[in-house]
Amino acid sequence: MRDLVYLLDQLNWISLIDIGLVALLFFGILYSLKGTPAVTLIRGLFILILLVLILSGPLSSLRAMRWLLERTLPALLIAIPIIFQPELRRALERLGRLGLWLQRDPQEARVDEVIGALVQACPRLAERRHGALIVLERTTGLENYIETGIRLDARVTPELLMTIFAPNTILHDGAVIIRDGRVVAAGCILPLTTGWVGDPQLGLRHRAAIGITEVSDALAIVISEERGTISVALNGRMVRRLDARRLELVLRNFYSPPPEVERTQRWLQELRELGRRARVLFFPHQGSRG
Repeated sequence: MRDLVYLLDQLNWISLIDIGLVALLFFGILYSLKGTPAVTLIRGLFILILLVLILSGPLSSLRAMRWLLERTLPALLIAIPIIFQPELRRALERLGRLGLWLQRDPQEARVDEVIGALVQACPRLAERRHGALIVLERTTGLENYIETGIRLDARVTPELLMTIFAPNTILHDGAVIIRDGRVVAAGCILPLTTGWVGDPQLGLRHRAAIGITEVSDALAIVISEERGTISVALNGRMVRRLDARRLELVLRNFYSPPPEVERTQRWLQELRELGRRARVLFFPHQGSRG
């Protein structure tokens, strides 16, 4: 009890901020790892550490058990990043994408232009049975794949897409990559998925569309020249046989920021407004100078 009273007496604003930052850091790590096997291991490791702290007194007389625990815990801490490297990498990517979304200044006019061009061009390509593969870059850079094609810097228009994917043209077999509302490259080579695609009749374009979405957060649109259908791949999954209306809905959802980003953006906006009010309250004459 005396120790608790002593700790409470030592608390100040800096200590509270310090505790809050540590708690926020752990919350961010656990939130990023949510839904991955790493969460189960971290939970088990936390319980084990808690038991060791609680039983530290009784275990002091058990030398063999104490020796085992002292050498096992550091090994587990080293093994976690090695065993769960894919999960940790995805968590860091999610954190990085969140930062990029917060920094990005959305240009609604350009997004509407891209969506309009795709919604017009894709049904026309499908109707004519012209195969096509279009990749929309999000936050994961696709520079390695852009370098495999012919660099462009052009507005996204239905006419341009129809021309690129016309049969017997130089660029029609590769992929078009769109970045920030511009066609940045055509004739690009994409990685093929190594997983099971479900339909053995799916060609290389469909496998490439799934493959690029497995290694990035991009969206890929595929036009089948055999069936004249429109398909969309995202996060390693494919939705097939889309019409123009459903394609537009998918594209608008793709260009919308994730829910957690919208919440963070609102929180930052409220924080900026609170700071502005504080400046007006404590420094009322600062804004009237000049």
